[in-house]
Amino acid sequence: MFAFTPDPAQPKPAFYADLIEAARALVHDEPDPVANMANLSALIWQFLPRLNWAGFYRTVDGGLVLGPFQGKPACIRIAAGQGVCGTALASGETQLVPDVHAFPGHIACDADSRSELVVPVWRDGQVIAVIDLDSPEPARFDAEDAQGIEALAAAIAASI
Repeated sequence: MFAFTPDPAQPKPAFYADLIEAARALVHDEPDPVANMANLSALIWQFLPRLNWAGFYRTVDGGLVLGPFQGKPACIRIAAGQGVCGTALASGETQLVPDVHAFPGHIACDADSRSELVVPVWRDGQVIAVIDLDSPEPARFDAEDAQGIEALAAAIAASI
């Protein structure tokens, strides 16, 4: 049985350090990347507050294909350079978007989303996936969230 109970009063860096340890425990010795992405998206969904979508898009043939997630049904394929996720893939850089309506070319899979954080997952010099987090709150994510999810992406890259 898996158990993880973060302290809601702890600073974000400490929360993300605990989240990363929990993520490592979830994927330890499991070789199936889909199973690992499914558990990781559930972990993020359960413990990161104020989200309406949390999951993965996998890099396939130069674009993104929907992977395991939590939330409403989502766009299945996203071309490199399109929307927030496609921009993260094309640039290889984290996209921290306080207002998705102000992001040129935003793809609205869920009309309730107001802010978004997308972090590339790198392995062997390639972006193999992105972690996509959406919130119904404007400016839900900040630099500490970006750093925390970037650290999570680095920690789990070999497992997905």
